[in-house]
Amino acid sequence: MNKITRVTTRDARFDLPGGSGSDSVHGDPQYAYALTRLHAGNLIGEGASFTLGDGNDVVCELAQILGERLLVIGGTDIEEIMAQFGALHKQLADHSRLRWLGPHKGAVHLALASVTNAAFDLWALHRDQPLWELLLSLDDESVVALLDLSWIDDRLSHVDAVELVGSHRSTRSERLPITESGYPGYDTSIGWFNYSDAEVSARTERAVSRGFGALKLKVGSADLARDLRRFSLVREAAGAETRIMVDANQQWSLREAEIACREFARLGAHWIEEPTHPDDVLGHQRLATIARSGGSLIALGEHVSNRVQFKNFMEADAVDVVQVDALRVAGVSEFIAVSMLATSFGLPVVPHVGDMGQLHQHLVLFNHVALGLPAELLEYIPHLSDRFVDPAIVADGVYQTPRMAGAGQRLVAE
Repeated sequence: MNKITRVTTRDARFDLPGGSGSDSVHGDPQYAYALTRLHAGNLIGEGASFTLGDGNDVVCELAQILGERLLVIGGTDIEEIMAQFGALHKQLADHSRLRWLGPHKGAVHLALASVTNAAFDLWALHRDQPLWELLLSLDDESVVALLDLSWIDDRLSHVDAVELVGSHRSTRSERLPITESGYPGYDTSIGWFNYSDAEVSARTERAVSRGFGALKLKVGSADLARDLRRFSLVREAAGAETRIMVDANQQWSLREAEIACREFARLGAHWIEEPTHPDDVLGHQRLATIARSGGSLIALGEHVSNRVQFKNFMEADAVDVVQVDALRVAGVSEFIAVSMLATSFGLPVVPHVGDMGQLHQHLVLFNHVALGLPAELLEYIPHLSDRFVDPAIVADGVYQTPRMAGAGQRLVAE
């Protein structure tokens, strides 16, 4: 049996073509991955967290420490590690010398995501299964053993989680066909903030012709009129039946967001994403009331760091669309815990894809089949597709189910 012999990290950064990836806050992003590699014989599990360049090296350094710590407390056998992963995950998150840097947020939490995702990738490689298939093969107790439910057990205890997974098992066969038909996507690449109006129109028309029924536009301009005009431009190019979402990337003050939410709801925005500061739970509660009154939804999660914060948003009725990202929270384990929370609150999960959809194409299949969550949408951003060994394939606006073993985050050789 392959034993994990060492842990390495890689600071991988990629420049983007002009305007791509830009939003109202991040004007000149560099897409970057803090990669952790778990070496086990001829297998290398590779996991990542996502940054915008500067500081990526800091996350790598922290991931090295946590990865080595995982082998000290969990051993070197991947099956033994995953059998008790929830308990190990808690120990890593509460590392007595690193916890002060969070707790459970910031660079140290991103590092834990990288290590966690590498462990899931190695596990799937060891079992020679794509991650979605491996997760669906687990019994209820084994799924919950992957999770750290501390600090959310008032809403989702171990018993609750086991019952939740079990309650959907008898109807899995009704949802399993999605692994053949594929998972619906939406295109974010039509509307980056620094794209010209002409490019937004052209990309919108191209996306619709490629089968996308939902698109997202970046907003948050100094002049709201620019955002509203560009929304109308997208609507004209996309047609009346296409769902259009907007994303302010936390740019607006609460007062600005109140005005903007009313206007975008009036124009028929499907959801309004990250309208204000990501820690303002009560502010989002107010905005959700405004958006819903006009027929729109509030979406957030890209900058929500952990399951406790998500629980607070859900309990406050301050979110309609849960955009948990397995590269922002502490990896696959915490992603599943948040997805279970969302299930218990009756909320859809539409992940933010810091990994460009590579890992999340596996996780949404698990969410739909195992947890009964609706197959809503999965974000599509194609700019780094050629950088991955097993790039996500989207055809006719639909993610094709990955068949290669692993979790999909392995990058091509340097």
